[in-house]
Amino acid sequence: MSEPASVARLTRDLTSALLPADLEAFYQDLHRHPELSFHEHRTAARLAERLKSAGYTVTEGVGRTGVVGVLANGDGPVVGLRGDMDALPVREATGLAYASTVDGVMHACGHDLHVTWLTAAAEILAAARETWSGTVVVIGQPAEESGGGAQTMVADGLHERFPRPDALFGQHAAPGLAGFYPHTPGLTMSAEVELDVVVHGVGGHGSRPESTVDPVVTAAHIVTRLQSVVAREVAAKDSAVLTVGQFHAGTRHNIIPAEARLALNLRTQDDSVRARVLAAVERIVRGECQAAGCPVPPEITVHPGFPNTVNDKALDEEIAAVHRELLGHDTVFDFGPTMGSEDFSLLAPAGVPYDYWYVTTTAADVWEAAPGDSLTEKFANVPGNHSPHFAPDLSVLVPGARTLVSAALSRLT
Repeated sequence: MSEPASVARLTRDLTSALLPADLEAFYQDLHRHPELSFHEHRTAARLAERLKSAGYTVTEGVGRTGVVGVLANGDGPVVGLRGDMDALPVREATGLAYASTVDGVMHACGHDLHVTWLTAAAEILAAARETWSGTVVVIGQPAEESGGGAQTMVADGLHERFPRPDALFGQHAAPGLAGFYPHTPGLTMSAEVELDVVVHGVGGHGSRPESTVDPVVTAAHIVTRLQSVVAREVAAKDSAVLTVGQFHAGTRHNIIPAEARLALNLRTQDDSVRARVLAAVERIVRGECQAAGCPVPPEITVHPGFPNTVNDKALDEEIAAVHRELLGHDTVFDFGPTMGSEDFSLLAPAGVPYDYWYVTTTAADVWEAAPGDSLTEKFANVPGNHSPHFAPDLSVLVPGARTLVSAALSRLT
């Protein structure tokens, strides 16, 4: 481990020549051309091109559309840097001059920023080989939003085909006044599970409901009843979020359909809480279908999602100290665990420590104009991740590259 002050000084020196205009052009290009999960062909090609030019040995198509760049520079630790590349099925409403050109698809979660930061950090480290020894592994990951991207890269030999990291780093754009870098040692993000529910009814004409078993009404009762699970079956000291993200049924105004489909999302931080909520969901779904007289039992499919993201405490404290020296002591604080979920941790081989932090990205004028007097009130009123209005401030481009560079240098010898 290097001293935080020396790492901060070296990072400042190495990044002093960063050209904001170059980062802006690269970022805006990525933002204009968003790609959905496992379709990040253009984004991956742009990343691979820059890595090759910087001297990395680059492998494309890892885990379908993933990119891995390796820069071996003598003996020393192996450091992994990860950035996810996919966008979301969201129609952009920012009004930016560089808004998405793909209808209904938008970088609404900041992954275009992540790729820009990753690319800049990789280039800086490559240009400064004389200052460090070891190996840098750059990971451009597909399909974080839909899930499966990290697992697919691992299944495609990420840990066998490329150097095994001694430490893995990642970061995420977040709402909040630009210029802060929240770090949380230990548990920082929650586990996620997705469920699909099919309610089977008896379809028929809208004028004769008595001859049907209406799955729309049954599913509506399920949705309403599910709202009480967290409020009445999860202890106040525990955390859980249960969301009904989709409700699909019917084709015409006057047709009672034969089935209804629900898509649920569950976030928890404790295995026993997750088991309790899943049992409650199954009990409610089956109970409502039985009460409605559905002809066959409902189908309930549980899709394992992301595990908890648990930062290595010692590593996080080390990187947080470096970031304080680099970016200001008041800019780094413990935000605490969030209910967000990530597959980042799946990229770390067993026993390998990792650290994952945030970079706040809300422009100062947007923050000041947001309703509310307290930080919490303003935070709730600025566009956040997955919003069609999410528009990170360009001022975060250089600092976001510096956070990754300094993290890598803290481990490289």
